[in-house]
Amino acid sequence: MNRTLLERRLSELSAQLRELRRELAVADEQLASLAEVADDARLRSLVSETPLAEREHREASRHAEAMGRHRSEVIADMARIEQQQDELLDRLSRSSD
Repeated sequence: MNRTLLERRLSELSAQLRELRRELAVADEQLASLAEVADDARLRSLVSETPLAEREHREASRHAEAMGRHRSEVIADMARIEQQQDELLDRLSRSSD
């Protein structure tokens, strides 16, 4: 791969990484909010001991867990892109030697 293509690909990866960082910030905020809602629903479920409150607790917990999984996927994507960047930077430095 020639130097121009390497630089273009690095630029693309950098843009993807910026977007993933923004997505991670949003996921962090949403996870905190969903975890709080799930905790509140758990307390209501314990106090009221009704089937409706228990169902609301389970649903809120599932939403928080799903956001946690999404957050983990974003982090894994970021790690993958950072690895690709490292490989391209190595290739770029070897091509300039």
